[in-house]
Amino acid sequence: MIGKGFGYIGGMRILVTAPTGNIGRHVVRVLLAAGVRPRLLVRNPERLTGEVRAACDVRVGNLTSSADVGSAAEGVEAAFWLDTTPHTTADPIAESTTLGEVFAAARVPRSVFVSSIGAERGGGAGHIDGLAAIEGALTGDVCVLRCGYFFTNLLADLPGDRLHGTRDPHEAIPWVAPRDVGEVAAARLLSDRWSGRVIQGVYGPQDLSFVQVANILGDVLGHPVGYAPNSDDELRAALAHLPSRAVEAIVEMTVGTRGQPLDPPRSVESTTPTSLAEWAMANLR
Repeated sequence: MIGKGFGYIGGMRILVTAPTGNIGRHVVRVLLAAGVRPRLLVRNPERLTGEVRAACDVRVGNLTSSADVGSAAEGVEAAFWLDTTPHTTADPIAESTTLGEVFAAARVPRSVFVSSIGAERGGGAGHIDGLAAIEGALTGDVCVLRCGYFFTNLLADLPGDRLHGTRDPHEAIPWVAPRDVGEVAAARLLSDRWSGRVIQGVYGPQDLSFVQVANILGDVLGHPVGYAPNSDDELRAALAHLPSRAVEAIVEMTVGTRGQPLDPPRSVESTTPTSLAEWAMANLR
C-alpha cells in the first residue's frame, strides 16, 4: 500500500483534462491504479469505457470554456492540463494563449502541463510559442513537462514507405511514447515532493535522427522506410490550403528548434523506457 512516507498525497482531488487522448488516458489509468478517483473533463463521455466512467467523477464540458473548466476545477487540488489547439486553426498561437488564460483562471493550486522542447525559448518556435504562453500563465505550483517528439506523430505517414518532415536527416532529437508522458504526469500529480515551478524533461530512451527512425520502422514493418526531407518552402507550399498563420506556426516548430540543445539536459529523470521499436511493434503491426 502506498503511504505518505512514499510521497503520495492520499485522497487528493485531481482533475484530468483530455482524458481520452493518447496521453490523458494513461494519466487516468495510473491515477486509478493508485487508488485515486480522478475528476475528468471530457466533451464526449461516450469515448470513455463504462468501467472508467464508473470509477471516475466525469464532468462534461469544453476545455476552451472558462465556465466549464472553472466548474470542473472547483475544489480540486491538482490538475493535468493539455493544449488541445489544432495546428490547423486560423491562429494556433493566439488560441493556445487564450487556453492558458482559461487554465490560469481556474486557480488550481498544483498543475502538471504537457509542453515541448523549444518552449524554453519563449518565442520563434511556431505553435510551440503557444505552449510557452501557457507555461507562463499557470500559477501556483507548476510542473512543466518538456517533451520530445511523440511517436504518434509518425501515424500521419504510416503505414507507408516514407517519412515526411523538414529536419536534417541526421539531426538526433528526443522521441517519446505518449504512454511514458502520461505516466510521468501521473507520478508528478501524485507526489508531494515538489513545489514551486519545476521543469521536467520527458525524452524517451534515446535521441534519434529521422534516418535512424526510418531504419527502426523498416525493421518492424518488414519493408524499407525512407526519409527525404522537404525544404521549408516546400512544406509551406504543401500547406497552402491552411490559414497563413497556421502554416507559419507549423513550419516554425522545426525551424525554431533546429540544432538547439535540450533544456533541461537529458538525465536519468528525463529518460523514459519505451523504445520506438517497442511502440511500433504494439501500434503498427
